[in-house]
Amino acid sequence: MLKYTGTVVDGVVVFENGHVPPNGTAVEIVPLEAETTKGETPDKPFSFLLKYAGIITDMPEDFAAQHDHYIHGTPKR
Repeated sequence: MLKYTGTVVDGVVVFENGHVPPNGTAVEIVPLEAETTKGETPDKPFSFLLKYAGIITDMPEDFAAQHDHYIHGTPKR
C-alpha cells in the first residue's frame, strides 16, 4: 500500500515531494497530530468552545428552552 504525506493549505492537501496519487484514487485522510484545532481533541471535538460557556449573563432564564422564540420570534412552547 502506498503512503502519501502532505499538509492542508487553504483547504487543499499539498503532497510532499510532488508525489500525487493519480486522479480518481480514493483516499482517506487521517490527521497525524492528536490535536486538530487548538484545544480540540478527537475524543472531545468541541471542547475548545468550553471557554465561552457561561460568559453571557443577560439572557432570559428560559433562553435554552425557548431559543426559537427569542431568535426567530416563534410562539413560546
